Amino acid sequence: MSTTYETLLLDVADGVALVTVNRPEVRNAVSRQVLADLRSVLAGLREDDAAGVVVFTGAGDKAFIAGADISQLQHYTLHTALASEMQRVYDEIEAFEKPTIAAVNGYALGGGCELAMSCDIRIAADSARFGVPETTLSVLPGAGGTQRLARLVGTGRAIEMILTGRMVRADEALAHGLVTSVVPAADLLDTARDVARQILSKGPLAVRLAKLVVRAGMDTDQRTGLVIERLAQALLYTSDDKQEGAEAFLAKRPPVFQGR
Repeated sequence: MSTTYETLLLDVADGVALVTVNRPEVRNAVSRQVLADLRSVLAGLREDDAAGVVVFTGAGDKAFIAGADISQLQHYTLHTALASEMQRVYDEIEAFEKPTIAAVNGYALGGGCELAMSCDIRIAADSARFGVPETTLSVLPGAGGTQRLARLVGTGRAIEMILTGRMVRADEALAHGLVTSVVPAADLLDTARDVARQILSKGPLAVRLAKLVVRAGMDTDQRTGLVIERLAQALLYTSDDKQEGAEAFLAKRPPVFQGR
């Protein structure tokens, strides 16, 4: 299935939904329309059983997303910030029920870096560059950048990146935990699809609950996180898929999971 939005392309095949920000003429900058289209595509994919994993990327070979649309930024006000539209959309991506992968094919700056950090897995082309240069415009990375970046790379590195606005190469991003892998640019989407296929081969209930437990545990203390983990495991032990997984393993055959 292929669907075109005003600023996005959507292609769903073999369980993988590929969402492409399609504004190459402005290096895929995030506008209000991009945010509206992202919200719309997420709503559709949430109910689409044909889509088990969502991959985000950018059109062309220059940029994943090279930040916010500066032509709109100059008109933003106190009320724009309080509405937090970009932050809310990225929160929705982070909390999305299905696994998400950012296939970072070029510059991921500002809102682009923040979108990538909202995803569960980040795979970068070797040509990718990351940065949160908002202080150059006398604003800060306000779509989750101050919080997610510190959790991924540590407080010191996050503050240094935010205050200086410097760009980070893909290999440094990998060394600091900002991305999970780096591959040649020509292999990026194939690698993302391969990772998606690995996820799709696993028990769907286990995948969904594992993501939920890790995310919830990050927002609490370890003891509470362990309780959440225990309760999620208890639910999985009652599932048909758990039984199927055990039986398939003992019979040395591929499991056939039903998501129940």
